[in-house]
Amino acid sequence: MKKNELIEAMVKKTGATKAATEKTLNAFVETVIEALKEGDRVQLSGFGTFEVRERAERKGRNPFTGEEMNIAATKSPAFKAGKRFKDAL
Repeated sequence: MKKNELIEAMVKKTGATKAATEKTLNAFVETVIEALKEGDRVQLSGFGTFEVRERAERKGRNPFTGEEMNIAATKSPAFKAGKRFKDAL
């Protein structure tokens, strides 16, 4: 499902206008991103938790040369599904 299809599905369920629904969805996404940037978690009971996970620096190999190299530490967004969401699937 693409963003536009999600908006259409939300419009059918809520009866709100397409413009208002798109604005709400965009606000949700921006708010989650801002919270994660600040180091917060976003927890929606029954749905899941958005959080930032840190990966430590590690050794890797260049696939072309086989030379060993350091891979820098990174932060990446993660989502952990809640119980109600898991049970629904």
